[in-house]
Amino acid sequence: MDALPLIALVAVSAAVAGAARRTPVPAPLVLVAVGLVAGFSPGVPTYRLDAHVVLPLLLPPLLHTAALDSSYLDLRANIRPVALLSVGYTLFATVAVGWLAYRIIPDLPLTAALVLGAVVAPPDAVTAAAIARRVGLPARVTTILQGESLVNDATAITAFRVALAAAVGEGMSWGAGIGEFLLAAIGGVGVGLLLMVPLHWLRTHLKEALLQNTLSLLIPFVAYAAAERVHASGVLAVVVVALYLGHRSWQVDFATRLQEAAVWKMVAFILESSVFALIGLQLPFVLKELGPFGVQEAIGYAVVVFVAVVVVRFVWVYPATYLPRWLSRRVREREPGTDWTAPLIVGWAGMRGVVSLAVAFSIPLVTHDGEPFPARSLVLFLTFTTVIGTLVIQGLTLPVLVRVLKLPRPDPQTVTLIEAQAQSEASEAAEARLRELLDDPHNSLPPPLADRLRSVLERRRNAVWERLGAADPVTGESADDTYRRLSREMIEAEREVFVRLRDERRIDDEMMRTLLRRLDLEEAAAYRETDDS
Repeated sequence: MDALPLIALVAVSAAVAGAARRTPVPAPLVLVAVGLVAGFSPGVPTYRLDAHVVLPLLLPPLLHTAALDSSYLDLRANIRPVALLSVGYTLFATVAVGWLAYRIIPDLPLTAALVLGAVVAPPDAVTAAAIARRVGLPARVTTILQGESLVNDATAITAFRVALAAAVGEGMSWGAGIGEFLLAAIGGVGVGLLLMVPLHWLRTHLKEALLQNTLSLLIPFVAYAAAERVHASGVLAVVVVALYLGHRSWQVDFATRLQEAAVWKMVAFILESSVFALIGLQLPFVLKELGPFGVQEAIGYAVVVFVAVVVVRFVWVYPATYLPRWLSRRVREREPGTDWTAPLIVGWAGMRGVVSLAVAFSIPLVTHDGEPFPARSLVLFLTFTTVIGTLVIQGLTLPVLVRVLKLPRPDPQTVTLIEAQAQSEASEAAEARLRELLDDPHNSLPPPLADRLRSVLERRRNAVWERLGAADPVTGESADDTYRRLSREMIEAEREVFVRLRDERRIDDEMMRTLLRRLDLEEAAAYRETDDS
């Protein structure tokens, strides 16, 4: 097998994503556009989405990293809106879009139309996370969108399997379909619950960060494969395990956390970039397989389905936002109130992604009777146009909509004050513990070293408070910024000396790497970089 096309895809996607970060356009949209152009360019290798690759190999790590970055407590606090969107809306969209397609497309069986509805129903986890990070949505809206996108793939894939079984002639009844749905949901959660504790125990008992992070990379595939093995939802199993591990990540040693964060950030960047490029690269296959349907006719259907997908989401979101509050005093008391802007953002942030395309490409060519699957080529085309339409139209306009609505964002001063208060409480506890330890004769230290421990603690306590202070009138820096800059300059001077000594053969490379690693750890402690990705 020639590996060069795969290497080229990853390399070019990463380069385009990196360049896109310097533009006001979200990177996913730039990648899709480049993929669309590249798909018709001569000499570009053939890249075809395969559900047998995307679902078990690409989806688990993408879901895992999204769930690790999510807050279990925030999701639990917003479980009602998340469930209404991830389960209720997905099933509603499946039926509503499927029924509309059945009504407007001649000779399209209802079962095949429901297959289309299930395919285009779920907004994409990767897209939601990428867009939310870029536009800076309010925290609760981001939590709801991320929670929805983590779970709705399980709902949509199960609905797709039920509708597909009916479409190909397996004779599945409504009762059997509901039973399969419950088995997938309950089984997926059950597998996740069974795996999460032993996997976390194993992570905390492995002594080497390298082994711990190797396990970390395997966990999403293990959870997905174990659930699918018993015909449960691999998506839910991955999400349950990742939420648990993320919630208890503080119990893993610092070296593992530092390494794991870097590894998963790189993995997510590579996979997300490649996935969005792959979406654009599918257009030649979709057009080639359009078959007996004319392009003009298919475009007409595509516009109707796209509008239906957008409208149906609003038809669900606004009643699901307000009706529970009107009907239940408990909901009103437990959940913060909201105006019309939050449902508008949630309704408009329904971008579809690679899962929809991968599932659509998994539709078989023929039914159990040997007949061609009805309008398979048109279903592929409508899925592709819906994905591209939501990515381009909604993805491009969502940042503008957020700016126009002037949604409230956290006040930086307030956030810093809360951080400073938390750090102050933690420092007081550390100081008390240090006094206890130094009072023990077994922990005697020379005064300079004891003073160093106290000064480090004092520095950590004051650093956050200093960010609230006035900036230097000359440099514009706070005291904390100046401290970190000078620390880096000093460390850089040491680093240059170590490299010079290596070049002069006064120390060997192994010793240089050891010394540089110590400096790296000191720099990481002294200088906290702002993550603006």
